[in-house]
Amino acid sequence: MSADHSAPPPPDSSDNLPPTPGAEFIHFQLVAQAKQAAGTLRSLGVTAGERVAVLLPMAPESVVVTMACGRLAAIRKTLPLGEPAGMLRRRLVESGARMVITADSCYHNEQRYAAKKVLDAALVGCPAVERVLVVHRLPGPVPWSPGRDLWWHQALDTLEE
Repeated sequence: MSADHSAPPPPDSSDNLPPTPGAEFIHFQLVAQAKQAAGTLRSLGVTAGERVAVLLPMAPESVVVTMACGRLAAIRKTLPLGEPAGMLRRRLVESGARMVITADSCYHNEQRYAAKKVLDAALVGCPAVERVLVVHRLPGPVPWSPGRDLWWHQALDTLEE
Protein backbone atom coordinates (compact mmCIF):
# COMPACT_ATOMS: atom_id res chain seq x y z
CA MET A 1 0.00 0.00 0.00
CA SER A 2 1.48 3.33 -1.00
CA ALA A 3 1.32 6.50 1.07
CA ASP A 4 -1.13 9.16 -0.14
CA HIS A 5 0.91 12.37 -0.32
CA SER A 6 -2.08 14.47 -1.42
CA ALA A 7 -3.91 14.09 1.88
CA PRO A 8 -3.89 17.16 4.12
CA PRO A 9 -1.72 17.03 7.21
CA PRO A 10 -3.49 16.12 10.43
CA PRO A 11 -5.01 19.14 12.18
CA ASP A 12 -3.02 20.63 15.01
CA SER A 13 -4.62 22.08 18.10
CA SER A 14 -4.65 25.66 16.69
CA ASP A 15 -7.18 24.58 14.02
CA ASN A 16 -9.68 23.81 16.77
CA LEU A 17 -9.86 27.38 18.06
CA PRO A 18 -13.21 29.16 17.65
CA PRO A 19 -13.40 31.91 15.00
CA THR A 20 -12.88 35.50 15.99
CA PRO A 21 -16.17 37.06 17.10
CA GLY A 22 -16.46 39.34 14.03
CA ALA A 23 -20.23 38.96 13.69
CA GLU A 24 -20.82 39.94 17.31
CA PHE A 25 -18.56 42.95 16.95
CA ILE A 26 -20.37 44.04 13.79
CA HIS A 27 -23.73 43.55 15.51
CA PHE A 28 -22.51 45.61 18.47
CA GLN A 29 -21.46 48.41 16.10
CA LEU A 30 -24.82 48.35 14.32
CA VAL A 31 -26.74 48.48 17.59
CA ALA A 32 -24.57 51.34 18.88
CA GLN A 33 -24.98 53.32 15.68
CA ALA A 34 -28.74 52.60 15.60
CA LYS A 35 -29.04 53.96 19.14
CA GLN A 36 -27.09 57.06 18.13
CA ALA A 37 -29.17 57.46 14.96
CA ALA A 38 -32.41 57.09 16.93
CA GLY A 39 -31.26 59.88 19.24
CA THR A 40 -30.42 62.04 16.24
CA LEU A 41 -33.77 61.38 14.56
CA ARG A 42 -35.57 62.12 17.84
CA SER A 43 -33.69 65.39 18.21
CA LEU A 44 -34.76 66.28 14.66
CA GLY A 45 -38.41 65.75 15.59
CA VAL A 46 -39.13 62.15 14.54
CA THR A 47 -41.73 60.61 16.85
CA ALA A 48 -43.57 57.30 17.17
CA GLY A 49 -45.79 56.57 14.19
CA GLU A 50 -44.08 59.16 12.01
CA ARG A 51 -42.86 58.15 8.56
CA VAL A 52 -39.22 58.45 7.52
CA ALA A 53 -38.61 58.13 3.78
CA VAL A 54 -35.40 56.35 2.78
CA LEU A 55 -33.68 56.53 -0.61
CA LEU A 56 -30.54 54.48 -0.01
CA PRO A 57 -28.73 51.60 -1.66
CA MET A 58 -28.10 48.40 0.27
CA ALA A 59 -25.55 49.87 2.67
CA PRO A 60 -24.88 49.73 6.42
CA GLU A 61 -26.67 53.06 6.88
CA SER A 62 -29.85 51.53 5.47
CA VAL A 63 -29.80 48.86 8.19
CA VAL A 64 -29.01 51.49 10.83
CA VAL A 65 -31.98 53.61 9.71
CA THR A 66 -34.29 50.59 9.91
CA MET A 67 -33.08 49.79 13.43
CA ALA A 68 -33.32 53.46 14.51
CA CYS A 69 -36.89 53.71 13.23
CA GLY A 70 -37.71 50.55 15.16
CA ARG A 71 -36.31 52.06 18.36
CA LEU A 72 -38.53 55.13 17.88
CA ALA A 73 -41.57 53.19 16.64
CA ALA A 74 -41.32 55.32 13.49
CA ILE A 75 -42.28 53.88 10.12
CA ARG A 76 -39.61 53.46 7.46
CA LYS A 77 -40.90 54.18 3.95
CA THR A 78 -38.49 52.83 1.33
CA LEU A 79 -38.26 54.82 -1.88
CA PRO A 80 -37.04 52.78 -4.88
CA LEU A 81 -33.73 53.79 -6.41
CA GLY A 82 -33.90 54.68 -10.08
CA GLU A 83 -37.40 56.14 -10.10
CA PRO A 84 -37.97 59.47 -11.84
CA ALA A 85 -38.55 62.56 -9.72
CA GLY A 86 -42.28 62.64 -10.43
CA MET A 87 -42.82 59.13 -9.07
CA LEU A 88 -40.69 59.89 -6.00
CA ARG A 89 -42.74 63.05 -5.39
CA ARG A 90 -45.98 61.06 -5.54
CA ARG A 91 -44.62 58.47 -3.10
CA LEU A 92 -43.38 61.17 -0.73
CA VAL A 93 -46.71 62.99 -0.75
CA GLU A 94 -48.59 59.72 -0.16
CA SER A 95 -46.25 58.75 2.68
CA GLY A 96 -46.59 62.01 4.58
CA ALA A 97 -42.88 61.86 5.50
CA ARG A 98 -41.33 65.02 6.90
CA MET A 99 -37.81 63.56 6.75
CA VAL A 100 -35.91 61.82 3.97
CA ILE A 101 -32.61 59.98 4.31
CA THR A 102 -30.78 59.62 1.01
CA ALA A 103 -27.39 58.96 -0.52
CA ASP A 104 -25.54 61.73 -2.32
CA SER A 105 -24.94 59.34 -5.24
CA CYS A 106 -24.69 55.58 -5.52
CA TYR A 107 -24.55 52.81 -8.05
CA HIS A 108 -27.84 51.42 -9.27
CA ASN A 109 -28.00 48.85 -12.07
CA GLU A 110 -24.24 49.31 -12.57
CA GLN A 111 -24.65 53.03 -13.29
CA ARG A 112 -24.08 56.06 -11.14
CA TYR A 113 -27.39 57.34 -9.77
CA ALA A 114 -27.46 60.92 -8.44
CA ALA A 115 -29.94 60.16 -5.67
CA LYS A 116 -29.77 63.58 -3.99
CA LYS A 117 -30.17 65.44 -7.29
CA VAL A 118 -33.22 63.35 -8.23
CA LEU A 119 -34.63 63.75 -4.72
CA ASP A 120 -34.23 67.53 -4.90
CA ALA A 121 -36.23 67.56 -8.14
CA ALA A 122 -38.89 65.41 -6.44
CA LEU A 123 -39.08 67.79 -3.47
CA VAL A 124 -40.15 70.72 -5.68
CA GLY A 125 -43.81 71.09 -4.80
CA CYS A 126 -43.45 68.78 -1.80
CA PRO A 127 -43.29 71.21 1.15
CA ALA A 128 -44.05 68.61 3.84
CA VAL A 129 -40.42 67.40 3.83
CA GLU A 130 -38.56 69.53 6.35
CA ARG A 131 -35.26 67.64 6.64
CA VAL A 132 -33.00 65.65 4.35
CA LEU A 133 -30.14 63.64 5.82
CA VAL A 134 -27.51 62.85 3.20
CA VAL A 135 -25.28 59.77 3.44
CA HIS A 136 -21.99 60.20 1.61
CA ARG A 137 -21.43 57.26 -0.76
CA LEU A 138 -19.56 58.60 -3.83
CA PRO A 139 -17.37 61.64 -4.44
CA GLY A 140 -18.77 64.45 -6.55
CA PRO A 141 -20.80 67.63 -6.31
CA VAL A 142 -23.96 67.43 -4.20
CA PRO A 143 -26.85 69.90 -4.54
CA TRP A 144 -27.59 71.43 -1.16
CA SER A 145 -30.41 73.33 0.54
CA PRO A 146 -29.05 75.05 3.66
CA GLY A 147 -31.37 74.75 6.63
CA ARG A 148 -33.00 71.61 5.23
CA ASP A 149 -30.08 69.34 4.32
CA LEU A 150 -27.64 67.79 6.78
CA TRP A 151 -24.82 65.32 6.31
CA TRP A 152 -25.68 62.02 8.00
CA HIS A 153 -22.26 61.63 9.62
CA GLN A 154 -22.26 65.19 10.99
CA ALA A 155 -25.80 64.86 12.33
CA LEU A 156 -24.87 61.66 14.15
CA ASP A 157 -21.72 63.26 15.56
CA THR A 158 -23.37 66.48 16.76
CA LEU A 159 -26.92 65.47 17.58
CA GLU A 160 -26.32 62.14 19.28
CA GLU A 161 -28.45 60.81 22.10
